[in-house]
Amino acid sequence: METGELVNRLTGWIRERVTEAGAEGAVVGLSGGIDSAVVVGLAKRAFPEAVLGVIMPCHSLPRDAEHARLVAAAFSVPVREVVLDTAYDTLLARLKTAEAGEPKALALANIKPRLRMVTLYYLATQHNYLVLGTGNKSELTVGYFTKYGDAGVDLLPLGNLVKQEVREVARHLGVPEEIIRKAPSAGLWEGQTDESELGFSYAELDHYIRTGEGRPEVVARIRTMQQRSEHKRRLPPIPGF
Repeated sequence: METGELVNRLTGWIRERVTEAGAEGAVVGLSGGIDSAVVVGLAKRAFPEAVLGVIMPCHSLPRDAEHARLVAAAFSVPVREVVLDTAYDTLLARLKTAEAGEPKALALANIKPRLRMVTLYYLATQHNYLVLGTGNKSELTVGYFTKYGDAGVDLLPLGNLVKQEVREVARHLGVPEEIIRKAPSAGLWEGQTDESELGFSYAELDHYIRTGEGRPEVVARIRTMQQRSEHKRRLPPIPGF
């Protein structure tokens, strides 16, 4: 599908879904990355006067907030900035009193996106907006997201787009080139990138999604990640009796 047509269809889809829900606009968490930039750009097209960008630093790199503000300015989107450092520290201190031992890295990392989910839904309810998620098909395929964190959203406009398609849409929308060229990262620490965490490149992942082919070791890792994260892509199971 030609990129311009894809953008028009995604814009119409967002508008239709939000309206069907009886909502009046959209809230988007701005991370400073390409995915959230594309989603806020699409939301702005769907609801020119009813989009809110939210910047939520949580012991984050200052550059990420700077990039988020750059995106908001590029699309003339109003923003709220909610610093979550203290909320994170307070919650973690309480958790440590309830559970002895050193916290696992994954348990610590997942607190941040779940605090952000709470923040987005608070603001969405205040404005009668829906929360638009920023996950793409590449990430969803291998479970590279936090259950009830960045996956805790109302709509996933990029859910059928692999990373390369997201880049194409970004250029069509006019996302700043600095954001498009930026190495995808969850911003967990200085120098951290998605691809270093995944163990393969987005190009390899996209190729596998499109063709089912790839280097044997990459295919094996992708399939293992798919299997282990299957629970993330399903609603909680309910007994059939």
